[in-house]
Amino acid sequence: MQTIPRRIVVILLALLIPIVPFMAIGELPGEHWLSATDENALLFGLTGAGLLTADVLLPIPSSIVGSMLGARLGFSAGWAWAWAGLSVGNSIGYMAGRLLLSRFQPEIPQTPTLLLLFVSRPVPILAEAVTFTAGAERMGFLRFLVTAMLGNGIYSFALAANGAALLPGAAVGPGLILPMALPVLAWLIWRWLMKRKRR
Repeated sequence: MQTIPRRIVVILLALLIPIVPFMAIGELPGEHWLSATDENALLFGLTGAGLLTADVLLPIPSSIVGSMLGARLGFSAGWAWAWAGLSVGNSIGYMAGRLLLSRFQPEIPQTPTLLLLFVSRPVPILAEAVTFTAGAERMGFLRFLVTAMLGNGIYSFALAANGAALLPGAAVGPGLILPMALPVLAWLIWRWLMKRKRR
């Protein structure tokens, strides 16, 4: 396979991994499952982190789950559980990409992948696809993990802060709308960065 077709195959497969479950089953009721454990803070945190870990392979509404963690557990604990869940999910996605997609030996530049990995966390499908691509191109795991954890830390911070500030005060509407606006904002920032890079 030539270099460009290999890149295209890997990128298409990386996109299909999160798209196919979403198209087949739609968005899963992560907030409903999380609410079922509301009586126990530890179980609530573990369930939330587990849902965010599964988000790399299943269509879980990470923005709502992260906000609910902040609302129920407070900012610090909500942030820690969300950050841990997203980071473990990224590691699973990286390993899946390395095991399943690296056989195509794509030659994809690592700098754009690292930048996308950092800024794409709030963008559904793109965030997961970049994670699989990083594994496929055999990016160094430590480099990958540090970048993913930084991006996840900022995203989790925004979600937990939003949940802790807005949801307990009964402003449920704005509290759930704000995290859903994060993917749009991240996409606009990414588009702006790509335009600047082309100049």
